[in-house]
Amino acid sequence: MKKIITILIITITFGSFAQDTNKGKALLKEVSEKVKSYDNIAIDFKYVLENIAENIKQETRGDVVMQGDKYVLNILGVTRIYDGQTMYNISPEDEEVTISSDNEEDDSITPSKMLSFYEDGYSYSLDIEQNVKGRKIQYVKLIPIDSNSEIKHILLGVDANTKHIFNLIQIGKNGTKTTLTVNSFKTNETLSKTLFTFDANKYSDYYINKLD
Repeated sequence: MKKIITILIITITFGSFAQDTNKGKALLKEVSEKVKSYDNIAIDFKYVLENIAENIKQETRGDVVMQGDKYVLNILGVTRIYDGQTMYNISPEDEEVTISSDNEEDDSITPSKMLSFYEDGYSYSLDIEQNVKGRKIQYVKLIPIDSNSEIKHILLGVDANTKHIFNLIQIGKNGTKTTLTVNSFKTNETLSKTLFTFDANKYSDYYINKLD
């Protein structure tokens, strides 16, 4: 009898886990299809970095416009332009422009990856559901398949109605927690044809630092 009960518990637990995994994948598929249907996306966001052990808490706001792999990101007084091949970091405070090829690490969730990073390299499971100011936010837990990843897990909050990402909570193995919350989400905006183009003439007085 004990063996039968044990087998039943294992079967129910495994079945529940598989169901959560399938539901998580299905939800993220809907999010991905919605994102890919837009020509461009403009987001205003809040970014918080915390590490209690190190007594660190950094909070800031930023905005980003994305079109395919290209993006323009403004955060911490720095503008980052990525034209699909080359990265331009513009710092007015330092009067410096740093130019480099695309050499971002796979672990980093960059603006161009933010709405699609979850498509590969993670296992999924449905997590908690929360009511945030009348909005139903369903969380999906993502765990990196790569055991060497610096990321412990990620909680991706999805608005159940719009299928847009509401927030992203990343927990690092070093105890660092980063939270990105979307304040506004606009799509198919009329963009300048030169938005993702770096104009060197505007920064003739800046120090140009080419890393490659």
